[in-house]
Amino acid sequence: MTRLISIGGIGIIAAVLGILAFIAWQVIPLFSQPDFEEQSNRPLPAADYLFVGLDEWGELPFALDRNGELVFSRLDGQVDRQPLTGGAEVASFVYRPKQKKLLIGLEDRSVIPVRIDFEREFIDGKAGQVKPLVEISDPLDLGLEDGKITGLAFAESDEARIIAALVEVGDDGHHELKAYRFSRKKTLLGTSDFTLADTYALGELISGDPEKLAVSGRGDMVIVANSDGQVFYLHLEGEQFALRQTIEPFADQDPPQLATLDFLIGDATLAMTDTAGLNRNFSLFIPEGGEQRLFGLTKEFPSLGTRPTDLAPSLRNKSFMLIAGKIASLRHNTTNAIRWEGELDFEPTQVALNQKHNRVAFLDGANKIHLYELDDPHPEAGWQAYFGKIWYEDSPAPDFTWQSTGGSDAFEPKLSLVPLIFGTLKGTLYAMLFAIPIAILAAIYTSQFLSARYKAIVKPTMEIMASLPSVVLGFLGALWLAPLIEHRTPSLALMVAVIPTVSFLIGWWWSRLPIPVRRRIPPGREFLVFAPILILLGMACWHIGPVFEKMFFGGDFTQWWYESAGRRYEQRNCLIIGIMMGFAVIPIIFTITEDALSSVPESLRSASLALGGSRWQTAWRIVLPTASAGIFSAVMIGLGRAIGETMIVTMATGNTPIMELNIFSGMRTLSANIATELPEAPEGGTLYRTLFLGAMVLFLLTFFLNTIAEVMRQHLREKYKTV
Repeated sequence: MTRLISIGGIGIIAAVLGILAFIAWQVIPLFSQPDFEEQSNRPLPAADYLFVGLDEWGELPFALDRNGELVFSRLDGQVDRQPLTGGAEVASFVYRPKQKKLLIGLEDRSVIPVRIDFEREFIDGKAGQVKPLVEISDPLDLGLEDGKITGLAFAESDEARIIAALVEVGDDGHHELKAYRFSRKKTLLGTSDFTLADTYALGELISGDPEKLAVSGRGDMVIVANSDGQVFYLHLEGEQFALRQTIEPFADQDPPQLATLDFLIGDATLAMTDTAGLNRNFSLFIPEGGEQRLFGLTKEFPSLGTRPTDLAPSLRNKSFMLIAGKIASLRHNTTNAIRWEGELDFEPTQVALNQKHNRVAFLDGANKIHLYELDDPHPEAGWQAYFGKIWYEDSPAPDFTWQSTGGSDAFEPKLSLVPLIFGTLKGTLYAMLFAIPIAILAAIYTSQFLSARYKAIVKPTMEIMASLPSVVLGFLGALWLAPLIEHRTPSLALMVAVIPTVSFLIGWWWSRLPIPVRRRIPPGREFLVFAPILILLGMACWHIGPVFEKMFFGGDFTQWWYESAGRRYEQRNCLIIGIMMGFAVIPIIFTITEDALSSVPESLRSASLALGGSRWQTAWRIVLPTASAGIFSAVMIGLGRAIGETMIVTMATGNTPIMELNIFSGMRTLSANIATELPEAPEGGTLYRTLFLGAMVLFLLTFFLNTIAEVMRQHLREKYKTV
């Protein structure tokens, strides 16, 4: 039997270590560095190339030359050409890969919209080559009589298209800034072509000579940078653009001019670099006390030491690739981390990322396209992302936030585990505050004062309570107790204050009655007299509560709480969790504590009573210290039960990951978060592995508390051991 027990114990330890190893295996990729390796390099025909692009699969890179031809480079060395402008030279261009649109400005001041899409051929059910689909629309006449379009930016939706243009006029090279809004109507046969609806002269809203442009995806923001390093945020308000903000991102640098300017995915963050390679990102948020979203500095990356030549935002996440000289740097805006940085064997002039974020194309000065394979599946992860404060878009300050999903691909995952750890400890705290006094005092009374006849009823009843399914308790807490307590909080407060106070007063009064009077009730049956009094007192408090609420809280406690504390009263809150989860923990603590108290040798009790101690003195000064190690173990086992509880906290709270000690607000725990998020987590994804990380944190937290508990238990056992 000893060998069997030993084998079973070793098997349990091995199983626990195996589970821990499996969790660690799922978590480790979150903190690994991306792989970045060259896959191929492909020469292009001699020409002056303006930009490089990639298809969705990263197999068919392409470039636009100055003569208006798209050149597609295949893996086998074949080059496909697609003329776009009929031989006319390209004066300006803008390519938005997310919208699969290219605008080309010509010397005659017309603009040609081009759609660049791709499809994969399938032969006998097997994937074949990627085929380009190029659709050239009719040129747009912007109504310009003279000048040259030197800069373009645009945004397009199903209903409208906004184009911003820099027009060089005069011999001094001065630029005018104009914007055009095209619209189209829906008809029974579909939608009509875009027609020019409005023209905006934006030069009066800015100062200096404009150099760089960017337009948000919705077309409501035009960003302009001038030659002096100033950035102007123009916002479409009604039917007109207005200057909302002027930014000087590199005012502390010499010179302060910008080298690159572009929106990151989502169009809520501007990534900017100066001529020395310093990278600062500005995000939109409403400043404290403000009413409008403005740009503010949220991220700053180390300088590359030389002038950047191109910046390519990722089409999947908040990453972007920056090139300067021979240096390429992959950066992630949310975590403010450099995911990969290194020196290349060539000097790139242009860079592009594909939609899947697993291929990177570089175009060098020798007209070669270098195709790299990128393996960076978890850019949103990292120690800072999980345990540090992050300055997210639309947030006025760095914060701990959990919000794993959003309504669009442009959403910025917020994966801080700190609110979940806080919620776990908060829910456990309120549950233990409710459970420990009731469970331990009930165990003391049952083991030391209650008659054996009634003890034989009470203890099995408490043990049966431990078998109640937590889903049932969560259901009752959410649908019955929470609505009830919402309108009876003052009544509950009265009961919590009055019943314990009156109980102690009754005990004090009873202990001072003459012995002949006390002998009329057999020892161990005093509760038959006092329990009805306390029950009636509780009922009285419950019914007096509304009067108490009207007298001291203006008739509405929830409104009073909001006005006094500045916090909302949520129906499903920590008070409900404290009661329901405490109800689940009480039987565990009670049973183990009662066993520990009952195990104290009878000789110690008899000696104390023989020396003149009362039953209460014996229980408090002799039995309780002797059984303290067992009581402490009971509390820690109950604590472990509360920390790992899932269904009660999932159903009976708002399940909102917020960080405040307000007892009338909800929270989200690590265990509830795993249960809630798991159906939405694709296997192997960042959220999937993050949930494993939450499980690891929960495991380590429980292990840490249990280790401390065992050390304390051994200390108490040695201190109060008896011979």
